[in-house]
Amino acid sequence: MRKIVLGLLAAGCAVAALIAQGDNPQPTCKMCPGTYIPVDELQAYARKAIAEKLTDQQVRDVEIGKAHIGIGMVYRGKLDAPAPDSVAEHDLVSEVYHVIEGSATLVLGPDLVGMKRRPADLETVRLFNGPGNNSSSIRNGVAHQIKTGDVVVIPAGTGHLFTKIDDHITYLMIRIDPDKVTPLKDEAASRAYLEKPAR
Repeated sequence: MRKIVLGLLAAGCAVAALIAQGDNPQPTCKMCPGTYIPVDELQAYARKAIAEKLTDQQVRDVEIGKAHIGIGMVYRGKLDAPAPDSVAEHDLVSEVYHVIEGSATLVLGPDLVGMKRRPADLETVRLFNGPGNNSSSIRNGVAHQIKTGDVVVIPAGTGHLFTKIDDHITYLMIRIDPDKVTPLKDEAASRAYLEKPAR
């Protein structure tokens, strides 16, 4: 009988400890600093993209505890028709676009036709959005006319393709990387990148 009472007391203490933890959640990123990115730095990335004919650039990649968050600046020039195999899909990284300037037609959908694995040594795979695929088209894709101020959420595994860009489009990219497949990038690395001469 004494063993049963002691067992029940131990179980009760364990349950009480679990309940107490539920009432007192802890931060998932202990003592992590906040990150500030000034608009002049973002604009410098847009200018660099135009001057050096770049598209996607990673401004920061930040540790937030259970994930990394990437902040990118993307500039795309006029597009009348997409190149072959232009559909992109990322296995592990979700993306959020916030359109800063311009307009375009963006097609989204999860059913990719003719998938081809993106090379693991590709800069965008290594540094920006992790492993994924390209494809020739999206079966039953949904076209969206996006413009300044709009926001687009693209979950990992969802194909995305610009089919038309009216003149140009500039957008802030937020990448959600719960598996931490992309490397961190701080302000010093960002400034060093911006100071590199045009290639």
